Amino acid sequence: MATPLGASPIPSELADLADRSASPAAVRTSLIQLIERSASLAERVRSTPALANALVDVLAASRSLTRLIDARPSDAIAVLDNLDHRPIAAIASAEDLMNWRNLEFLRIAARDLVGRDSLDEVGAALAALGRDVLDRAWRLTEDGECSIAVIGMGKLGGNELNYSSDIDILFVGEGERKALDHRARAIMDIARRCFRVDANLRPEGRDGPLVRTVESYVSYWNRWAEPWEFQALLKARPMAGDVAIGERWFEAAQRSLWERPFDAEALRSLRAMKARTEEEVAKTGVGNRELKRAPGGIRDIEFTVQLLQLVHGHRDADLRGATTLTMLEELANAGYIDDNDASRMSAAYRELRTVEHRLQLVDEQQVHTIPTDPVSLDHLARVMGRHDEPGGTAAEQLERELHLIQTTVRGIHERVYFRPLLEAFATRKTDETSISPEATEVRLAAFGFIDARRTAAALGELTRGLRRSSRLMQQMLPLLLDWLSLSPDPDLGLLLIRNLLTGPRQSRQIAETFRESPAAAQSLCTIAGTSRLLGDIIGANPDLVARLPLPEELATKDRAGLIATATASVELREGSIDQQASLRRWQQRNLLGIAARDVFAHDNVERVGRDLTTLAEATLEAALQSLDPQIPFAVLGVGRFGGAELAYASDLDVMFVHRGSRPDDADEARRIAKALMRMVAGSTPATRLYDIDCDLRPEGKNGPLTRGIDSYAIYWREHALTWERQAMTRAQVVAGDQSLGGELLDEIEPWVWGGGLSAEGIREIRQMKARIEAERIPVGEDPDFHLKLGRGSLSDIEFTVQMLQLQYGVKATGTIDGLRALTEGDVLDTDDAEILTEAYEFCEQVRNRWFLVNSAPSDSMPTHPESALWLARSLNTEPGALREHYRRVTRRSRTVVERLFYGLPSRS
Repeated sequence: MATPLGASPIPSELADLADRSASPAAVRTSLIQLIERSASLAERVRSTPALANALVDVLAASRSLTRLIDARPSDAIAVLDNLDHRPIAAIASAEDLMNWRNLEFLRIAARDLVGRDSLDEVGAALAALGRDVLDRAWRLTEDGECSIAVIGMGKLGGNELNYSSDIDILFVGEGERKALDHRARAIMDIARRCFRVDANLRPEGRDGPLVRTVESYVSYWNRWAEPWEFQALLKARPMAGDVAIGERWFEAAQRSLWERPFDAEALRSLRAMKARTEEEVAKTGVGNRELKRAPGGIRDIEFTVQLLQLVHGHRDADLRGATTLTMLEELANAGYIDDNDASRMSAAYRELRTVEHRLQLVDEQQVHTIPTDPVSLDHLARVMGRHDEPGGTAAEQLERELHLIQTTVRGIHERVYFRPLLEAFATRKTDETSISPEATEVRLAAFGFIDARRTAAALGELTRGLRRSSRLMQQMLPLLLDWLSLSPDPDLGLLLIRNLLTGPRQSRQIAETFRESPAAAQSLCTIAGTSRLLGDIIGANPDLVARLPLPEELATKDRAGLIATATASVELREGSIDQQASLRRWQQRNLLGIAARDVFAHDNVERVGRDLTTLAEATLEAALQSLDPQIPFAVLGVGRFGGAELAYASDLDVMFVHRGSRPDDADEARRIAKALMRMVAGSTPATRLYDIDCDLRPEGKNGPLTRGIDSYAIYWREHALTWERQAMTRAQVVAGDQSLGGELLDEIEPWVWGGGLSAEGIREIRQMKARIEAERIPVGEDPDFHLKLGRGSLSDIEFTVQMLQLQYGVKATGTIDGLRALTEGDVLDTDDAEILTEAYEFCEQVRNRWFLVNSAPSDSMPTHPESALWLARSLNTEPGALREHYRRVTRRSRTVVERLFYGLPSRS
């Protein structure tokens, strides 16, 4: 029956599959050709779903296999309909072998594309195909004149062949040389009908004999072989031909490879070769689009695995395998590589090789580069199973994923591949450094040390001399460098550790701690490479190093416990100067615990804010008690202090209240307030514990420093403005007479929380917020990435929460607590609360971390490239990704703020 005019000849089932494929137009064209050629084959495909899926997937992925199907439709459909069994054919000639190879290649590709086989299985199946081709070529050339074996190298020997890999081979044989050469070339001629065959990895390359005896190979390895040739032997395995000769060659190769350690010079040679390869790739301008040889690509993983095999394999026979993924797993199991690193490299290797396979399947060409033209890139992404989504097109998703993979792989590769410990281990030198001057700069650059000269000087100082600490450092230096390379700023970390270990008092204590606890040394490297501020605290308190790897030892005590220890530290000293110094040392030691738990991700943002607040409260309480108040006196915290959400850079916003009506009582109250501020603020920046700000008190700087309850009540009842009411939503008693402070809070509660918020009050809060946005971002700070005052950042969220709390009378301690309370009170939608919470926590975490990394206050993300890199590393991300995260969360937050705070209509 003829197809109606304008109707598609493709059955609906196949048409649907075609439309959902990675290349609908190409698949439809091929299906129409198949239908026109053979209606019976088309019906067979239509009626067999598994066959239909396999056919469509192959047509969508590969032009070369499409041509095969078009040329041999009956044979191809038979193969696709029976993917569990290899094609059967009588092979009597090279032509027969090529035809069989093409059908088996089709079967392997189809099983791969429909998801029947993993990458490991696909690589093994292709390698088996390569072995079969070589074996059949050897049999077809049998002449009885000589004995010859074929050795597989590279991915063939590793049982992990690509779709378009070269077949790298060597020949070993016995007999007359002319006959051996003739046989070898005949084998290659037949095999080249099926694969690209390369014999140039043989000794002396193209200039050397094509076939050697086992003895000739051994002589060459002993006298002339380069390090890369031994590296190549890792994957050498007999593939076809004379079994006895092949096994004898393999045993000789294994002895040559493993009977002696791979020395430091050999390791340096391989590093140099790897660097040259990367330089060549860089010159091509393809960048990270090169999947194989570019930084973070397939070769990084393979070289990492092979380096570790070469270093440790002479003593550990389990590391002498040929397959990358198998050896990666063995390295992890044996403890030579971190389990997490191995897992990430394994996943990355599978993904990169799969992308490479999909590229090569298109035309069976040796392609390793991600295409730049949109059509080809889109096709690749869809063959890889990506689809357009709100988060990006299929191509954009694939590119992001590959970039992340390459960044991850490169980081792991550099830590392992350039690990000085490996070279020291290879040379078996433990009594002196094995780092040569020539290799120092390359080594340090690989570890992330930017200032090579300063770093080299620090290393020399650490390892020089015969002091016990220096001898210990000679042994630990490789590990310290490795750990420092993981920190945000390795140069800073090494400088601080050098200062610690070469100081006259603390060096022995820290060296002994290192000896007893390598985990403490590793934790110190992280802290030292993160923050100069924290490194300086450790320098003044070296006993704290031992606590760093112990989260429970770093935990902040409760308020009562902190007050007790703070008070005790002050009472041990006499005189205000010594008491202030003692209190500051106590405060710094406890600050280190909070910051270390933060850096090591033991605590979240909310917990950090609470602990910083509790520490500040205990500091004020101890300082206040040391002043011996003669009248009831209390300190109220407002703003972030009262909200229990201090940041590292926060001022302490406070108000003072006292009881007493006599003139002497007022004088005593002023004495206490001034002395307390002097003790906490210090006389110089070096002695400062906190900046104290009393400007939120009634009448600001023009008002009395401290008041009685009645004076506060009169002011708030008769003169206070809306912003002052907003400020008091966070008021809490933080030090001093709790009863007195409680009375003041009771007095102001009706004024703060009663009566809601009028339209005028809402307008005043909005106007204040607008003025802040327009005026307060300091010169030199980036308004586009401002963590405090940027659109959708901390200030936006704080104002929104406080206004809603006042408007609906919802009492809560801080911003996050306020968001919870507003949600529980049905004032705030859950989705809106989650958006605001995410943005608040992100901005607060980045702001806190930037303070530690910068060791100075700053409310905007850094613009200097090195600073941005250090901050991003500290947060386990990249500068670009960190800024993109800021844009994403603040953009969503600002949308909510504009609707809830400014009353603007929702964006469609």
